[in-house]
Amino acid sequence: MIHKQSIALHLDQTIYQAAYWEAGKGQPIVLLHGFMGRGECWETLVSALKPHYRCICLDMLGFGESSKPMIRYDIALLVRFVRAVVTALAIEPCGLIGHSLGGWVSAAYALTHPDSVTALVLAAPAGIRDDSFCGRYDHLRPLLWQTPIVDAALWFLQPLARISGNQKSLAQIRWMRRELNGQPAPRSFLLGRMRPEDAIDTVEKEIHQLTVPTLVITGEQDETIPLWHSQTYANKIPQAQLALIPNADHALPQRYASEMVDILLPFLSQTQRNN
Repeated sequence: MIHKQSIALHLDQTIYQAAYWEAGKGQPIVLLHGFMGRGECWETLVSALKPHYRCICLDMLGFGESSKPMIRYDIALLVRFVRAVVTALAIEPCGLIGHSLGGWVSAAYALTHPDSVTALVLAAPAGIRDDSFCGRYDHLRPLLWQTPIVDAALWFLQPLARISGNQKSLAQIRWMRRELNGQPAPRSFLLGRMRPEDAIDTVEKEIHQLTVPTLVITGEQDETIPLWHSQTYANKIPQAQLALIPNADHALPQRYASEMVDILLPFLSQTQRNN
């Protein structure tokens, strides 16, 4: 059973709580979840890593059990939050494993604090500008409306969903609305990044500067982050490795932890020997 801890951080003249759980001993690795996620997503993966590494699974600011201030979120803020956690726990230097949004934050962190990172693992990382994404989530805008009318409409749709066999889809929509209303960070990212001109904190123009050993892992059937995004990371980061998990979708840590471990352990072991 996961037991989360919490530490108080002084960030941007404000005190926030950072929730995390950890397991194992050895060289520290910080694991960062994806969009609308939390640190629990790494449980299966960590069970295989903990005999070799001290794994710290963080709820990023605005997610999970960490503080959820009603502010505008961006990647630079999340990087500062991770930095404050690394400093407070005295785990520098450390490895970084990030999935999706967490991969974006991990890459940005390594760019900002290159001497603080021993190894960088990016699992289906976001952070590459793609104008085709803009407009893709326009249909979610009603879920962001702060009005009971939306909740009433979803409630009235339940009988129709049963008749048409769409109960699962409706349940997913209702879950997403609850999560978006309960987690200000995903809400902020969706509201602020639905147009090409809003995508100002992507990292592809800087990642060629990274010198930390880097492994990029992606799923062959990823429906969220296109393969070419991961290929961009692997091609632009000097000597980065790219690993493709056959038939895998975007939920790498949740559904393909064993496949990730088979790729991760040799990479981390080699990195540790080189350091």
